[in-house]
Amino acid sequence: MQFPEDTSEDVIKRLRRLEGQIRGLQRMVEERDACRDIVTQLAAAKGALDRVGFRLMAAAMANQDPEADPAELEKLFLKLS
Repeated sequence: MQFPEDTSEDVIKRLRRLEGQIRGLQRMVEERDACRDIVTQLAAAKGALDRVGFRLMAAAMANQDPEADPAELEKLFLKLS
C-alpha cells in the first residue's frame, strides 16, 4: 500500500516536530524534571507518532491503492492502537 507523494512533505514536517519533542524529553530527563511532566510529554509524543501513522494510512486509503487489502489495513490500524 503506497501513500501519495504529496503526503511526504506533511509527514516529514510532523516527524521533524517529533524529533524536537524527543530531544526535549531527553533534556527533561537529564535535568531531572518531575516524572509527571516527563510522562505527560511522552504521552504527547506517542500521540503525535500515532497521528503520523494514521495520516499515512488515510492518505493511502484516499489514494485508493488497488493493492490495498482490507485485512492488511486492519492489521496496520491495530499496530497503531
